[in-house]
Amino acid sequence: MTEVPARLHAQQRAFTAHLRDPDHIAAPDGMDPRRLGIYQRLVFNNVLGLLCNGFPVCVRLLGEAAWSALIRRFLAAHPAQTPLFTELAAEFVQWLQHQATLPHPALAELAHYEWVETALYQLDASPLPPSPSLDPMHAALQRSPLAWPLLYHWPVYRLGTDDAPSQPAPEPTGLLVRRDPDGQVRFAAISPMAAQLLDLIGQHPGSTGAAYLQQLAQAHGMAADALHLPGAALLRQFHDNGVIGPAAPAT
Repeated sequence: MTEVPARLHAQQRAFTAHLRDPDHIAAPDGMDPRRLGIYQRLVFNNVLGLLCNGFPVCVRLLGEAAWSALIRRFLAAHPAQTPLFTELAAEFVQWLQHQATLPHPALAELAHYEWVETALYQLDASPLPPSPSLDPMHAALQRSPLAWPLLYHWPVYRLGTDDAPSQPAPEPTGLLVRRDPDGQVRFAAISPMAAQLLDLIGQHPGSTGAAYLQQLAQAHGMAADALHLPGAALLRQFHDNGVIGPAAPAT
């Protein structure tokens, strides 16, 4: 009784393996080549269309032929962990980050930059509660789950344009991506050190703004209070924009 399901499962695996990589994996015996061709086109075009919609700047950077070849490579090599098309873009971003060679050296960062907007828009999280009287220098802080600091080697926001650089910038590109209460996702350029400050607050919530600035200054070989004056103004700006707020009470 178990032989038929096992044989059917093996046939299904052989069939799907061929659909993912028809140039290198032979089709199971006895299948109609015309029907196989229809299935091949359906599978590839569905994945291609989904990822084209999710990464339009990547498509523009590479050109349609190179992009199609990359998606063919992804489909053949990556065993997807999700049955949901809406989550396939995240797996594509992760796959790019682990490739030794890519058609453009900035492609993995650019794809991540494009994916972030959709990921943050769909994130099931709430903004921090208002705290108008908070002094971020002396209050225990946390970073909003709807505010993501990012650091890239490449100026990703310029890629795909006519004046796109051919080499990474001398210093990292810092960005802050946040989702406003109205659902709008906004990008803002910030200094690498500001991105590091927000990352520190996000990774280790519960310290005061003054303590975070001291940690950051010492990590950069600066005097402990070197960042207090400019940092206080920056923390106030982050607080006013809902990027940081009071840390949750300890339980």
